Amino acid sequence: MQRIPMIAGNWKMNTTVSEAQKLVKEMLPGLEKLGGVEKVLCPPFVSLIPVRNLLRGTSVKLGAQNMYFAEKGAFTGEVSAQMVAELCDYVIIGHSERRNIFGETDDMVNKKVQAALKVHLTPILCVGEKLEENEAGRTREVVSGQLRAALVGITAPGGLVIAYEPVWAIGTGKAATGKQANETIALIRSTINELYGEKVARNVRILYGGSVTPANIVEFMPQPEIDGALVGGASIKAVDFYSIVTQTAELGKKCE
Repeated sequence: MQRIPMIAGNWKMNTTVSEAQKLVKEMLPGLEKLGGVEKVLCPPFVSLIPVRNLLRGTSVKLGAQNMYFAEKGAFTGEVSAQMVAELCDYVIIGHSERRNIFGETDDMVNKKVQAALKVHLTPILCVGEKLEENEAGRTREVVSGQLRAALVGITAPGGLVIAYEPVWAIGTGKAATGKQANETIALIRSTINELYGEKVARNVRILYGGSVTPANIVEFMPQPEIDGALVGGASIKAVDFYSIVTQTAELGKKCE
């Protein structure tokens, strides 16, 4: 069996609508030529419809950066899973910036995952430890705990994608080593095995995220447990993102 690698670009709070359209037009011709890897762009909410229009009929998928768990109501500024599902294939849930800056709890993340799956929207679920937790040797405890909490009450995770993003590596320029990332992702896969069995664990795609660049993607993709990357800063540079996707496609990825 084969897990198709995925490279997802999280643009965060970058690009105006016109800049987003320009970026997609720069990326798209090159990305369309690349097979063997799933490509996902996650622009800000304001650009989802314009970007969707540009991606229609192409092999590049669209993702949102966040959503709220309620179906509708008096939640000013929020966007529901149903709203996102009309536009996107994927949604990022539990990103460390949502947890640490906006105070999202494990319970909120769990509710968001449940809401996304209910409308057949595929979550890219993020987990990862802070620097002090890493230095205290608590990586396994924290990452496994976040994952289990996010999946409470979920009996069928569908096509769930997981992203391991050590908080100390996000936007810092300090990436984990390939070996470090692979070891933690192996733990994630083992936890999924405990929760859902070997078949699900074998097929779930687990990405690495944290200062991924064209220079270091070759360190991560040959690792047996790593199925791609959730890319931040490099995803808003057309040349860099194309290089990361190209190298991933060339390296390929197979299940053991």
